[in-house]
Amino acid sequence: MTEIADETVETTPFNEGDREIAYRSESGTGPGQQASSTGRAAVVAPGAATGRRKEAIARVRIVPGSGQWTINGRTLDSYFPNKVHQQIVSEPFITAGVEGSYDVIARLHGGGVTGQAGALRLGVARALNAVDAEASRPALKKAGMLTRDARIKERKKAGLKKARKAPQYSKR
Repeated sequence: MTEIADETVETTPFNEGDREIAYRSESGTGPGQQASSTGRAAVVAPGAATGRRKEAIARVRIVPGSGQWTINGRTLDSYFPNKVHQQIVSEPFITAGVEGSYDVIARLHGGGVTGQAGALRLGVARALNAVDAEASRPALKKAGMLTRDARIKERKKAGLKKARKAPQYSKR
């Protein structure tokens, strides 16, 4: 029984001064843990979800495919020419370990470019969660991709120019 336990637990010895210290790898990179996260075949099935960020709303459908993106009838490169936005929207697939397995069809409206990228990211993450929650939810949840960013523009107050900007003070 101890032989089996020694095979499944990864211990790494190292010397500190005159004594040898062994520690266990518990960060999810052990042989048993790594096989469970990447060894299990991911379910590839169609799914849909909605993502919101600031004023932007993204209606997302994912279907099994080769990794093609269609956003308002355009490709990912033409809709989001900025590489940072492209990385943001494709992040859920990398986190879940299914990049290149799905085609994405999305309808985006409202907000600006960054808000739309955030909305699309949330929509893709929610769609992946809906397809296979058992496999993808822990990784997506830990990365914070299933949480809607609730920060919105603060309302304007009476007597002020904007939410907090006051008119210039005049002494005389």
